[in-house]
This record gives sequence, C-alpha cells and structure tokens, in this order.
Amino acid sequence: MHSLIYDSTFEGFLSAVFDVYELQIQEPHITTQDHFRGNIYDKIHEVQTVEKNHLRVWKGLEKKLSTEALKQFYKTFLSELPGIENTLLQYAQYAFKEAKSIEKDFSNEAVLQVFQIAKKVHREKHRMEAFVRFQETADGLFFAIVEPDFNVLPLIEAHFKNRFADMAWLIWDGKRRYGIYYDKESVTNVQMAFTDNLQGGKDIRAIYDEKEVLYQQLWQQYFKSVNIQSRKNNKLHLQHMPTRYWKYLPEKK
Repeated sequence: MHSLIYDSTFEGFLSAVFDVYELQIQEPHITTQDHFRGNIYDKIHEVQTVEKNHLRVWKGLEKKLSTEALKQFYKTFLSELPGIENTLLQYAQYAFKEAKSIEKDFSNEAVLQVFQIAKKVHREKHRMEAFVRFQETADGLFFAIVEPDFNVLPLIEAHFKNRFADMAWLIWDGKRRYGIYYDKESVTNVQMAFTDNLQGGKDIRAIYDEKEVLYQQLWQQYFKSVNIQSRKNNKLHLQHMPTRYWKYLPEKK
C-alpha cells in the first residue's frame, strides 16, 4: 500500500488525486495525518497542496460530471467518514476512465456510496439551517453553537449570509472547533480560544447581552403556549427534530 497523507482540506485531497496520476502510484490510500494508521511496509507520500494541481483535477471532473454530481462529490467529502477519500478517489478514477456519464451507474459501489452519503449530508445541511438559534452577546455579536454530524458549515454559510445580511454573526461548530464569522460584508473561517467559564465555546451565558435571557424566556413561553398537548405527536416531532439537536435550542431548555 502507498499512503498519501494530505492536510485534510478539499484542495489538499484534490492535490492527492493529482499525485496519484502524476506519480502513477499503485495501491494508493489517501488519508490525513490524524487518521494515518500505517505500518513499516507502507510507502508514504506527503501531499503538497498546490493550486494548479487541485484546479486541474477539479476542471477534469467538471468535464465529466454534471453540476449536481460535482455538488454530491463535495458533500461526500464533507461527511468526514473514515476512508471516504478513497471512495471519492475510486469515483473520480471511474469518471475519468469512462467515456459516458457514470453518475447514475449505481452498480458501481463508489457511485452508489457517493449518492447515498451526499443525501445524508444534504439532509444535515437543511436541519442546521432550521435549527440554528442565534444568541446576542454584550458586544452585539449574534452567536450560535452547533454540533452537526457532518462538516456542513461550508454548505450553510450562503443561507445565513443572505438571510441575516444586516447583522454580525458567528456560527461555531463545537465538535470541529471552528466557526464561520460574518462581519456584514463577507464570511470567513475562524478559530478561537475560550476562557474556562465558557466551556470551550459550548456555554456562552457569561457573555450574554442582558436582554438575551429575557428573549429566551419569552421564546420558551411562546413555544409552550403553541404546543397543544392534545395534538402532541412525539413520533413525528422526533422525526423532524431528533433529540441530538435539542442541546442548543432555547425552546428545549
């Protein structure tokens, strides 16, 4: 086996695909440093993220795949599932090899997996767009904490930029330890160091604006008033709002 270790970015992964072809690597296994589980018999190649290399691979995929298939390819990468890089490599190799479109050929295991995983990531994207709850801090920043199953922040930033264009906000992924920050003009990726009283960014009550507590109490009261007990359908409720999302929802506190 020949292990290609990349920097965990999408551009780094595409650079790894380029190296597989450029160096004619046999039995490639693409992985990040954190997930590398090699042995003394492995050959190791450190992938350099090079713009002209990853652009060449992406442009090659654009010639072989539809816009929807390209989105599925990217969403599958964002799933961060173990070994997903190699499923995507097989998908790309199949696409480059075949003259006809391969994106609906579900008899191919890689194509089927990309289709199925992309649907799961897309579903998580929509849930995050629905379940994000901003809380105002004392300095006027609107802060939200999420812990999605997949790395969907890159997929939801356009939605929140368009919907909340007139306010500064930060959506923090507590699982992956990074966030997306909007300054009323553009969105950037951010990383932060939190003091102990904020529990790594998972509890920001210490920096609430003084009226934020009142807003949350009013929201909880409203939620309680419209929740008619006689019409309660717990099964349907859990289907649309699984319990793993309740942690940061004010109405569920």
